Amino acid sequence: MLSILSFVGFTLLVAIISYYATRKTNENSSDGYFLGGRSLTAGVIAGSLLLTNLSTEQIVGLNGQAYTSGLSVMVWETLAAIAMVVTALFLLPRYLKGGLTTVPQFLAKRFDVATKTGTSILFLTGYVVVLLPVILYSGSLAISGMFNIPELLGVTHTQSIWICVWGIGIIGSIYAVFGGLKAVAVSDSINAIGLLVGGILIPVFGLLMIGDGSIMDGISILTTENPEKFKSMGGPSDPVPFYTIFTGMMLVQLFYWGTNQQIIQRALGAKNLQEGQKGLLLASFIKILGPLIVVLPGLIAWHMFDGQLENADQAYPQLVSKVLPTPLVGFFAAVLFGAILSSFNSVLNSSVTLFGLDVYKQHINRDADEKTVVKYGKRFGIMLALAAMFIAPMIANAGSLFEYLQEVNGIYSIPILTIIVVGYLTKRVPAIAAKIGLASGCLLYIISQFLMQPYFVDKALEAAKSSGVTDEAALALVKAGAYPHFLDVMAILFVLNVAIMLVIGKFKPRSEAYVQEYTKQVDITPWKYVKQAGIAICVAVIGVYLYFA
Repeated sequence: MLSILSFVGFTLLVAIISYYATRKTNENSSDGYFLGGRSLTAGVIAGSLLLTNLSTEQIVGLNGQAYTSGLSVMVWETLAAIAMVVTALFLLPRYLKGGLTTVPQFLAKRFDVATKTGTSILFLTGYVVVLLPVILYSGSLAISGMFNIPELLGVTHTQSIWICVWGIGIIGSIYAVFGGLKAVAVSDSINAIGLLVGGILIPVFGLLMIGDGSIMDGISILTTENPEKFKSMGGPSDPVPFYTIFTGMMLVQLFYWGTNQQIIQRALGAKNLQEGQKGLLLASFIKILGPLIVVLPGLIAWHMFDGQLENADQAYPQLVSKVLPTPLVGFFAAVLFGAILSSFNSVLNSSVTLFGLDVYKQHINRDADEKTVVKYGKRFGIMLALAAMFIAPMIANAGSLFEYLQEVNGIYSIPILTIIVVGYLTKRVPAIAAKIGLASGCLLYIISQFLMQPYFVDKALEAAKSSGVTDEAALALVKAGAYPHFLDVMAILFVLNVAIMLVIGKFKPRSEAYVQEYTKQVDITPWKYVKQAGIAICVAVIGVYLYFA
């Protein structure tokens, strides 16, 4: 009962603070609703960025991968810091110079409206089919496990997931659809503090339990008895082989932190470039510490449960239930609930933005005033949320949550990154090249990962089994070499799409070179220490990686 009361109390406190912090924001205008009135400061941006990213699909999914494969999966966290530095130095100045509310708006100016609409539809499709359902399912898995919902309510595990999905979805929709970006960002900032504190407590209590009251003894026992788990360089059969850092991994990170509307919308709401850059760099510095929250608990769970859990994605919820003192369970569940809401309502808010500005205003009602655009954007958000709530429970049999999310995201992430990079780095590549780049990127990735890969893997599996090895050994052999890693496929398609666009630009260039105009929406004077801070963060990332190598 105490844990439930603390959960409800903290959740209500965050909601009340968010309401009072945002009640004077004009949410009838597109800037007010979609970008928080372009008033976000560095601390709010950093907190919102971290919590939008650090949700249960990260905490549950990545700890699940660490449970199975060890420290090598930390690359998802450490390399993100470098991508955020690149975004702060290269992309954000250009976004704010153009006064963008959505990333696809740049594509309309650089290429044409059809390219912008196609990109927005790709984003929205990915959000409703992949990202929102994964957030809801992973969050429900965590909350159900921490409160033992099946036993508490006398329902089955599947029924508890449905209950949690709809509870999270309804509350998240209220935040995102009726509160706008500023309500999302403020609640994110409060929950970010709680998540960082609570997230650190889990491995601390875990190490104390392993070391019989001593953290240092816990670390010594964990590393001594599980040395194979503490290697930063993944092998061929690991989720992230070491060499993929130099192929598709950096592309995925650049897309996520630099062009993904759900993430970059926080920086687009900055009051000026200096605040946006400081917010991104502050978040990137904190991101270096991310493995303490999203990797180390998975390693502790492996030791504590002797690697006997049937489902790796259960590692984190089971560890929390085992090591966290009962009075703190409600508080941490509330913080985790806030993280779930953060990712859910952030994606939903970005979806409302994309639909309202890039679809409704552009193609359905060109004469709509800003209040009408916001109204119909909210209605679309409600429909999107309902669709995601129906899809979410069906992900139960998708395998590793985190790997599933990253692989399926490749359908739209690499094509979108390709046309944005080419759009900013060239001046005469035409709109037809962008359309072909989007279409070919999506189609080729689908053919590769969902038609060719299953075919070659099945053939290799049959051959491996016929040689007399066990099913597990056969599967390991196949994973190690039957087909290129999905990150390698992303890199190959990125290079191929860039080449296609450049060739088209060579033989059928724009009649006039593209020149970006300064809209003067915000001051774009850069932070004077941005380069020094960026270099320091990159050096720190390389140092951490080499230390564990």
